[in-house]
Amino acid sequence: MRYDFVSDNTAGLAPEALDALIRANDGGFVRSYGADPVSARCADLIREKLEADAEIRFVFNGTAANALALSMIARPFEAVLTHGHAHICTDEAGAPGLFGHGVGLIKLGGRSGRIEPGEAAAALAEPWAGYIQPPAALSVTQATEYGAVYTEEELRKLIEPCKLAGLKAHVDGARLANAVAAGFDPKDIPRLGVDVLVLGAAKAGAAGVEALVVFDKSLSRHIDNRLKQAGQVGSKARFMAAPLLGLLESGAWEGHAAHANRMAQRLAEAVRTRTPWPLAHPVQANLVFVSMPPEARDRLAALGWAAYEFSDGSTRFVCSWATTEAMVDEFAEALAKAA
Repeated sequence: MRYDFVSDNTAGLAPEALDALIRANDGGFVRSYGADPVSARCADLIREKLEADAEIRFVFNGTAANALALSMIARPFEAVLTHGHAHICTDEAGAPGLFGHGVGLIKLGGRSGRIEPGEAAAALAEPWAGYIQPPAALSVTQATEYGAVYTEEELRKLIEPCKLAGLKAHVDGARLANAVAAGFDPKDIPRLGVDVLVLGAAKAGAAGVEALVVFDKSLSRHIDNRLKQAGQVGSKARFMAAPLLGLLESGAWEGHAAHANRMAQRLAEAVRTRTPWPLAHPVQANLVFVSMPPEARDRLAALGWAAYEFSDGSTRFVCSWATTEAMVDEFAEALAKAA
């Protein structure tokens, strides 16, 4: 398959991740089910990066991580405040409700995937009634599904009122590395009172793994039983943690994300200068959204490039750790022809 710009999941493992996986395999016999030194070292590095104590477990994918996190902070008769285009709403096939045995989602609006504080305030002000699912938690995505990066102050304006109202807070950090590379300080997550974080690894260059980071340890009672029941406990857990460990130890977790962000900026510049189509959202992370007509997508497909319509009607293009300037420039030529 030629590299495409449909998703950062099409890229393979980053070299640092693959090298760490090989080292883990050459490490001889170790304890299973996460009681190994590789998993312990990776968890310690995550705690150092966040400057916070936390229970950390490694799960196979972001959907399971998000759904399990929400099931820990909302009961079946409660709901989670989130953006209407968040991954938990649009791309997880009802997993939060399944894992949470009925947990609901209250969809809020806001530009570029950022929740508008006024919408969250209005939801908090709704009168409680016995026939609705009251909000029990807030979920935000950093960076958002549209590649927007919340500032610390923007997150504070969302999280503080929710915490004061007794709600818990969750962060979907599938592309947290890209947000960090764009200037966000990951230490702000625990400082702001977030209870559970999903720290992304797969999109950063690892394989099938995300880190479930639980800051509120009162939530982590029986966490291993919960993960086991959900089929999210790896017997050879070192092979889940090792690729992320390699990225963290080498600095490639942020480094590769910074590269992907730069490639997205290069692609955005090509869109601005070589096509008549406007950018649908600011380019802050590794995602580029273009307001292009359906027939233009068809012309791109005819040229051999995949493109699809995103939730808001725009077309999404994604850069990864493996994207090169030559790839972007080749794709820019195709965009110019399609235009």
